[in-house]
Amino acid sequence: MKIVSIKNSSLKKYLIAAFVILSSLLIRLSPVAAQTPVVKNIVIVHGAFADASGWKSVYTILKNKGYHVSIVQNPLTSLDDDVEATKRILDQQDGPVVLVGHSWGGVVITQAGVDPKVASLVYVAALEPDKGETANQWTATQPQAPSMRVTVDKKGFVFFDRTTFHAGFCADLPKATADFMNASQQPVVGACFGTPVTEAAWKDKPSYGIVSTEDKTINPEIERNMYKRAHAKITEIKGSHAVFISQPEAVAAVIIKASQKK
Repeated sequence: MKIVSIKNSSLKKYLIAAFVILSSLLIRLSPVAAQTPVVKNIVIVHGAFADASGWKSVYTILKNKGYHVSIVQNPLTSLDDDVEATKRILDQQDGPVVLVGHSWGGVVITQAGVDPKVASLVYVAALEPDKGETANQWTATQPQAPSMRVTVDKKGFVFFDRTTFHAGFCADLPKATADFMNASQQPVVGACFGTPVTEAAWKDKPSYGIVSTEDKTINPEIERNMYKRAHAKITEIKGSHAVFISQPEAVAAVIIKASQKK
């Protein structure tokens, strides 16, 4: 076969341009391109003994990457009340949603996540029960850390013990931060933990579970066992129960992964 060399400089330029265009098209069709986020709406549900403000760093990371982020302020007065508060925020979204829950918030998103707008679920050091199960059932399956102590007032509201809050809830945060969180902690009605969920959204939707390996509030083994049972994609992060504050980049990375086409 005779090889013909290209001597015409103009023809060479045209061929190079065509090659660049073709390469660009191939890149767009490549598996890497398939990782482009397809869900832009993120809704975050906080857990007990905290409020939405702790998610500011994760919010900022996601917002700077172009996501629309909303954070539910749970009343923590009943499972139904928290689910209803979550649904109000879901109703405001203009498309598919990644629904994120921390701690008790995992119970809430398990039930609220059946909303048709919810595309996937992210559990952050959270409980992921099945239909008919309660939070109390699962927390009793493993030993509790000595620093995991609570007090209950006359009306049935549960507070994290003020004297062990730093060690039990957020040991990897500075004392000044922990002191403020302790002073501003939001109590939860104790009956919430004994209320069975009526739906289990993770049975029909992909879920992602973050295990906080240094968690003293929920035993990390409980998190692992629940996530494995639900076939969640598991990420282990070294952090306390407040891992979303101490490791916001790592937590945001899992949420971003949940927003991408697989």
